[in-house]
Order: sequence, then C-alpha cells, then structure tokens
Amino acid sequence: MLPFWKTKTLAEMTDAEWESLCDGCGRCCLHKLRDDATQEIAWTNVACRLLDSESCRCSDYKRRRRRVPDCVQLTPAALDEIDWLPPSCAYRRVKEGRGLAWWHPLVSGDPQTVHDAGVSVRGRVIDERYAGNLEYHVADWPGRRPKTSRPA
Repeated sequence: MLPFWKTKTLAEMTDAEWESLCDGCGRCCLHKLRDDATQEIAWTNVACRLLDSESCRCSDYKRRRRRVPDCVQLTPAALDEIDWLPPSCAYRRVKEGRGLAWWHPLVSGDPQTVHDAGVSVRGRVIDERYAGNLEYHVADWPGRRPKTSRPA
C-alpha cells in the first residue's frame, strides 16, 4: 500500500496527515526579507521567538497565531500564494510532485533524521529577541536545497 502523500492531493489529506507532513526542520520559521523592487527573497538565520531551536518546533503551536499575528498558517490553498517555502519543505516537495526526502520522519521513521542530515535549523539560528537588525543576518543556506546523502 502506498503512503498517503503519494495517493492524495494536499487538499485531500486529513488534518493529521497534513500536520505529519511537517518534517520539523524549522526553516519556515526563519525571518525573510523581500526586496520591494524585485520581490526577491533574502533568508536570514533569525528565528521566530516561538521556535524551540533544539526541537525545531513551535513552542506554542496551538496559540502561535494569537502570540505572533503575522505567523502564516499553511493550508493547501495558501501554498498557491506562498513563494518562500524552502526547497526541502515537505509541503513544497509534495506539491511539486517530488515526494518526501529520505530524512523525512515519515520515510525514515525517526524524527531525528532531519537533524542528523543537517536539514534542520538546530544550532544555526538566532532568536529574534536578540538579533537586532535583520539585514545583518542574511544567510543563503535556509533557501537552498540541503546537500544530504543517505547513510550507507
């Protein structure tokens, strides 16, 4: 039997299936800067104050939109408008027909593989409360496809 992400569209997924697509990398919780003239996105290594930088998960997921009003809620419909998800993002990968990477917890069976593969933000981010000016924290790695190889 094929896994749900290979047989269902994003819109057909149950809430539990949708939520399980999040690999826990934390990249979407990093601040981004958009150039007004070119619309180009610059990633930063500055994380939302609610991101737990060890687990790479939101520390108050249920109330995040109340605590951080500009927090974006991902939905199948919203994905059509969002152009800033990292190339490693499972939502983006499934939408583009690329499937899930080997390190995704639904594939590996272990939520640690996203960290072991170096895909997550663990150990690489600054909390927004201490960062200061975002322009000083522009980083290329969050917006690039991770170079990971499956362990032997």
